[in-house]
Amino acid sequence: MKYPIGIQSFAQIREDGYVYVDKTALIHNLVTTGKIYFLSRPRRFGKSLLVSTLKNYFLGKKELFKGLAIEK
Repeated sequence: MKYPIGIQSFAQIREDGYVYVDKTALIHNLVTTGKIYFLSRPRRFGKSLLVSTLKNYFLGKKELFKGLAIEK
C-alpha cells in the first residue's frame, strides 16, 4: 500500500497505484450544481489535488476515473 504523501497530481496518484480515497461523487455534485466556490481550507488539505482532479475530468481523461464513482 503506497500513500501519496506530497503528491498533488491526480494522474500520478492513479497511474502509479497510490491509495486514493474516492470523493469523485462529491466533485460531480460540485460541478453540476454549483456556481462559484471559494476554496477556503487550511494548508495541506487537498486543494491542489482537487484542482488537478477537476482538470483531468474536464480534459476528458476517462481512463483515470475507471472504477471511481464519477465514471458512471
